[in-house]
Amino acid sequence: MSHRKFSAPRHGSMAFYPKKRSARHRGKVKAFPKDDASKPVHLTCFIGYKAGMTHIVREADRPGSKINKKEVVEAVTVLETPPMIVVGAVGYIETPFGLRALVNVWAQHLSEECRRRFYKNWYVSRTTCLRPSGRHFVCPRVYTHEPRVF
Repeated sequence: MSHRKFSAPRHGSMAFYPKKRSARHRGKVKAFPKDDASKPVHLTCFIGYKAGMTHIVREADRPGSKINKKEVVEAVTVLETPPMIVVGAVGYIETPFGLRALVNVWAQHLSEECRRRFYKNWYVSRTTCLRPSGRHFVCPRVYTHEPRVF
């Protein structure tokens, strides 16, 4: 006779596994859409967090259904999109192996709060990574900073 553990389906969802602390508080964009040269230059992503869920009561607009023109309760997700400031850009060039980062260009108006994020130890570091550069590049992407809002 087999042990019960091996002859019964599992109890509970695996949706929230592994149960561990997040590596970073901010999300990370892992894939960007393909660039379309016919469209004007624009940002392809924006930082946002899932702040929670709630529900709303709205009038259903489903012609032919029994609930048409009646109030229904639906779940909604609340997203928080804090303000972003563009603090730099990355210039890419085309190579036979794909895009390669050529140069980083930083803005002149960086606050100390933003500059501290680039160094592990701010007090013993030299501020050499944020120098201006004047090279030409093909495909720009921007660095953004999320200021603290109290």
